[in-house]
Amino acid sequence: MRRSARWAAAALALTPLAALAKQPSQKPAGKTVEGVTVTGQGTEFRSSIDRRSYDISKDLQTTTGSIADALRNVPSLDVDVNGNVSLRGDSNVTIMIDSKPTNLFKGPAGGQTLQSFPADQFERVEVITNPTAAYSPEGTAGIINLVTKKVRKAGRSGSLRANLGGAGRRNASVTGAYNSAKVALTGNLAARHDPQHSRIEDFRQTVDTTTGETLTSNRNLSFKGPVDLWTARAAIDYDVGAKTRLSAELRHNDFTYDPHTVQSFITTDATGAVVGDVPQTGSYHQDTDTTSGSGGFRRQFGQDHDLNVNLSQERTLAKYDEQLTNIHLVPAATDSFRDILQRGALEQTELKADYNRPMPNEAKLKAGYDLRINDNRYDVVTRVGTGDADAIPNPVQSDLFLYKQTLNAAYLTYEQPVGDFTALAGLRYEDERLDLDQVTMASRLKREEGRLYPSLHLAYRLSEAQQLTASYSERVQRPSPEDLNPFVLVESTVASQGNPNLEPQITHSFEAAWQLKENGTYYLATLFYRLNDHGVTTVVSDLGHGIFLNTKENLSRSRNAGLELVANGKLGKTLSYNASVNLYWAEIESQNLGLAGVNPRRSDLAGGGRASLNWQATPNDLFQVTGIANPKRLIPQGFYEPMFLVFLGYQHKFSDSLSLVVTAQDPFGIYRFREVLDTPLLHEHFTNRARIQAAFVGFTWNFGGGAKKRAEPAFEFSAPQ
Repeated sequence: MRRSARWAAAALALTPLAALAKQPSQKPAGKTVEGVTVTGQGTEFRSSIDRRSYDISKDLQTTTGSIADALRNVPSLDVDVNGNVSLRGDSNVTIMIDSKPTNLFKGPAGGQTLQSFPADQFERVEVITNPTAAYSPEGTAGIINLVTKKVRKAGRSGSLRANLGGAGRRNASVTGAYNSAKVALTGNLAARHDPQHSRIEDFRQTVDTTTGETLTSNRNLSFKGPVDLWTARAAIDYDVGAKTRLSAELRHNDFTYDPHTVQSFITTDATGAVVGDVPQTGSYHQDTDTTSGSGGFRRQFGQDHDLNVNLSQERTLAKYDEQLTNIHLVPAATDSFRDILQRGALEQTELKADYNRPMPNEAKLKAGYDLRINDNRYDVVTRVGTGDADAIPNPVQSDLFLYKQTLNAAYLTYEQPVGDFTALAGLRYEDERLDLDQVTMASRLKREEGRLYPSLHLAYRLSEAQQLTASYSERVQRPSPEDLNPFVLVESTVASQGNPNLEPQITHSFEAAWQLKENGTYYLATLFYRLNDHGVTTVVSDLGHGIFLNTKENLSRSRNAGLELVANGKLGKTLSYNASVNLYWAEIESQNLGLAGVNPRRSDLAGGGRASLNWQATPNDLFQVTGIANPKRLIPQGFYEPMFLVFLGYQHKFSDSLSLVVTAQDPFGIYRFREVLDTPLLHEHFTNRARIQAAFVGFTWNFGGGAKKRAEPAFEFSAPQ
């Protein structure tokens, strides 16, 4: 679709709102409702022209659980059993912390980190499905911004949390702060120990393309071992003068995962005779250290007129060691041993500057520059033998891959209110330079591409309580470094290979919404439509000998549409609720994937949702129950089945500073992930039954601080984007 046609489509879709803006208004004159805040028992919801923000600090699961547990109860978001997040059915999501990019939740250990990272460090989750041009367009589904808790009490203050759960689960955290007229110091330290146990059942039927014979394999795999996570953060804000602020922050996260594995793998032919029996034992070790630092400068020139400059750097050192022993019973053979050691060094540097300026007639101008450099190294060393003692390096399965990406971006947004109507338009230009060096295969690829990314947000106030919004944005999902590496790495019965010829996925995202805020109740209805070009998807093929290859290909096109309904409110003086329902339609065109016998155009309709009920039984006793149903998801060769989860919680306040919290997750043991593949040559049911059942008992103690907030300058700084 040509750019002019896309802008025409956006204008056509938003014409009804523009027409409404021209009609005479019977309401009192005033600005569009740019921000709506609704507070109820156990929840607080905010909305603005470009985002929705959910308070998670009052969710009892946040007190004892991980950030993945908290995200599961946020409308529009789904989190699977492996910790992978999707937004309205799309897993191409960018997760940020305080509006800054991070590698914490990326890569092979990203999901595990998300399921272990303590949620009590954050107070809000911002869901930005159609970001303005001020944000990076990376992540076709949108942005999830995790907002760190800010301590606002004057003087010294802090809190202590400690929780114990079943099977040896435990977590604890401590926060501290000091606030004066010019200086704000904050810090926190947290630790989490979480034993993991997953059982995988994999049933496959494959057809030998040479003989036409059908082979059936059953694989049962158990992972059992602990996850340990340490996090630390320190930050300072210093007001040099009445209009200048300097900021600095330092974070460190240490993640380790040490599971042991036992696997049975039996293959039978069409007569039921066993043609393969290869049990496996082994161990894994994951260790990821991430350190980040940032410094900021903010200068206020006047009301809504300021300059924000931030420089940040994050470095991640990742180590993944897999040691497996195969016992060859059928056909009989000598036992085999394989040790795959993967190391990664990921360095991300960003320099960002934002300039905000008020314009005539209450308009606002924002201009900015964003430089981001990702410099990564991926090193794989494989040893093989009959055991650890005699294993020697295998050069065929050893690899070195270097990846460097440089992004230069400039953007401009302009917001103009006209009575009850507000328009926020933006344009962003990004120049990407990519350098791929496949050292092992002596292959190097360089490419450069520049592209414009427009955005448009409209809002129209129907009354003091009602508002209509509509938006359009163009997004991109660039392939990950692993997706671009052409080296074939074999791990157990699964091989993976990247594709250096992958193109970025481009998404055109449209939304229209109605919202009502009245008497502490909030209702939201959103229609959305996404058109995806060159979508990147995983394709599974049979390499023989029980090994399946996962590689990446570009879809020709896919479409997604849906309706999301959200409601928050009270059912009386002591009962409050928040609920959401999502209906999804998806269509995938896969004729470019070369999948023989697979329908080149497939579509499906699915639904899901969540609901929470909060009962304030007494002024000091709160009960919570939450139910979640993740919808079915369509993929080119099959689908993911729906998933269900339940959370329970209870809080008793002994005083304003001391409280007891009891929580339970998945008390009925119904949570599982299941993938179904169905092609003429491959039929597979892959089921992961992660044992996430847990109950926690913990205490929270808040101490220090006065009644007054920290003295602020005589102006408000604009929040950094």
